[in-house]
Amino acid sequence: MGFLRALYLLATWGALAMALLILFLILAQVLGRLLGFVVPSALELAGFATAAMVFLGLAPTLREGGHVRVRLLLRALSPGPRLWVERVGGGLALLASAYATWALWRLVWEAYRFGDLAPGLLPLPLWVPLLLVALGLSVFTVALGEVLWALLLGKVPSFLEGGRE
Repeated sequence: MGFLRALYLLATWGALAMALLILFLILAQVLGRLLGFVVPSALELAGFATAAMVFLGLAPTLREGGHVRVRLLLRALSPGPRLWVERVGGGLALLASAYATWALWRLVWEAYRFGDLAPGLLPLPLWVPLLLVALGLSVFTVALGEVLWALLLGKVPSFLEGGRE
């Protein structure tokens, strides 16, 4: 297994772990209502886990062709221009994702440096959930770079061909 496949698999497992955390938090809240106890900051933790799950799942979803793509324009183009449009779109997506990744890592660093805490009952350092989101976005940026590299070499990744519309 190559490095990138292992990275995407790790992101998949991270997203799954966050989904399971959300499930357990909801079950704990339901059980707490039945037994008369409160799970402190459950809603806040579930929100952080949801953000982490979404961002950790971006790259694996891209690799599986699960992102919605509007191919109306692409269908009207012949293969040569279609490849150029894919390259430009891939380049713009990579630039936007790279900028967002950089900005998010700055936010993680600032939250760590200033000791920012989550606003709920649980004094969770804010850099912890932000770190998971930044990791997920970083892996997505790597995946977009891989796509753009393949497109620049004249190859169309199979998941671009079979993606949902």
